[in-house]
Amino acid sequence: MFIFRNDVTFGIPPQLPCLTMDQSGRVKPLHVKTPLIESHALSKLTGLKVWLKLENTQPVGTFKIRGIGNLSQKAVSNGCNHLVSSSGGNAGLAAAYAARKLNIAATIVVPETTPEFMRERLREEGATVEVCGKVWDEANKRSLEIAAQPGYTAVHPFDHPDIWEGHASMIEEIKEEMDAPDAVILSVGGGGLLCGAVEGLKRVGWGDVPVVAMETEGANCFSEAIKAGKVVRTESIKSIAKSLGSLSVVEQLLSYMKEHTIHSELVSDQQALSACYRFLDDQKMLVEPACGAALAAGYSNIFPKLQNKGKLPKLKTVVFIVCGGNAVSLKQLDIWKSELGMA
Repeated sequence: MFIFRNDVTFGIPPQLPCLTMDQSGRVKPLHVKTPLIESHALSKLTGLKVWLKLENTQPVGTFKIRGIGNLSQKAVSNGCNHLVSSSGGNAGLAAAYAARKLNIAATIVVPETTPEFMRERLREEGATVEVCGKVWDEANKRSLEIAAQPGYTAVHPFDHPDIWEGHASMIEEIKEEMDAPDAVILSVGGGGLLCGAVEGLKRVGWGDVPVVAMETEGANCFSEAIKAGKVVRTESIKSIAKSLGSLSVVEQLLSYMKEHTIHSELVSDQQALSACYRFLDDQKMLVEPACGAALAAGYSNIFPKLQNKGKLPKLKTVVFIVCGGNAVSLKQLDIWKSELGMA
């Protein structure tokens, strides 16, 4: 269903922003309903019934399309015809994909450190790629300058209520297939996924289900914020889990900490990478170390430790959010393995 109409010039149809409607007349989301499967390997290892929400099977390989798709569709309904993102990773790819599906333009500003294969992947989605600065902050500043134009919308990688609202839909899908789990395990970077999960748990009436938020050492701005009692800015990212590499978390997370049980836990790069390899063997799926951070909670079986500390109740069933990731390949896994001195 086309919702914007422009004059046709010289008989050539213009590119019209487009929102697709479902049979009930509602806007059809850009994400897909992902599988929820039981993991025999992790269940056997932990002694729990472990379920995996496979967000790595989204069209762009990560959960990011849920929130960014929601934000983008709302922007189009308000007259947007150009999305602008400053992420050279999963969020930027989600924005580029959303723009292509919505029939609008996209500009993705990336720092110089963004690998060429990711720049090319963005171009394949039809986005214009601009390189600016050595770090994300400089690219983000440039993206905000571009987005100030009429009809343009800035797409932050994780800090926006529409993004959290979109991510909450994965919890609603889980509710359709199972009773309340005893805990949800996920990775946290800037906090978009965690905010969405908490919103989703509240929305479906699972406000008493604790969340275990996993980070790697060296990319742990959430745990640092908890220690300080406020949002703090870390100096740099010292982890291979670059997709967790926000220098600070969103303010909203500190509010959620007061109303929802969230436990912050850290694993090493070695544990996260090992989890990626083991998950590949067990599920035949390749994910980033940022996702491996959450999976490491199972493969390193941190649950007895948390229970001994009184942080978790008696567990029977847990759900892992498998967030996915695009900045990974077998070759890259082996490079990280060598850099970390792993046999």
